[in-house]
Amino acid sequence: MKKWLVRFLSMYVFNVAVLLVIGWLLPTVRVGWAALWAGLILTAATLWLKPLVTRWFRGAAAKSASSRTSFGEKAVQWGLVFVVELIIWILVVIFSGVDVRGFFWGYVLPPIALLIGWAIYDAIDDKVEARAGSLYDRAEAGIRGSKSADAQTDAPPAPPSPETQAARQELKDGLTEEQRRMLDGL
Repeated sequence: MKKWLVRFLSMYVFNVAVLLVIGWLLPTVRVGWAALWAGLILTAATLWLKPLVTRWFRGAAAKSASSRTSFGEKAVQWGLVFVVELIIWILVVIFSGVDVRGFFWGYVLPPIALLIGWAIYDAIDDKVEARAGSLYDRAEAGIRGSKSADAQTDAPPAPPSPETQAARQELKDGLTEEQRRMLDGL
């Protein structure tokens, strides 16, 4: 449950940011405060609807895959991804307060922007979800009144390296290892 909640919330925040950027960059798309509701719809569609639609389209395209060249297959795959993005964008526009004017600027470019945004999210999602998970653990520990989540989940610290030990010894007496050996030789 925690994993899905963290994934949903981190993707929601990212999708709201992407929607605000789309509204800021494209003059024919008005997002405004509707970004909060549209982000919820976009996140739900991304997590649950996108895999189903993608699987269905890929199954339909696989029937004729043997008759295409490798470039043709890549073009079909790119086209399928765009069609899935377009379907999700249309659902977001229908079920939220996002206002779209114009076909090209309102229905062709935003799915491309979503695709770029999701590619960025895909590149950073592990780090974002790990950070969100640690924040979730801290919040949960704070609510329950237990010790900090960091103290519960962190492994014991590794023993310091020889360089670290030498640096600590130098801080204690002000002598480097070489100076200490010279004094010992006297």
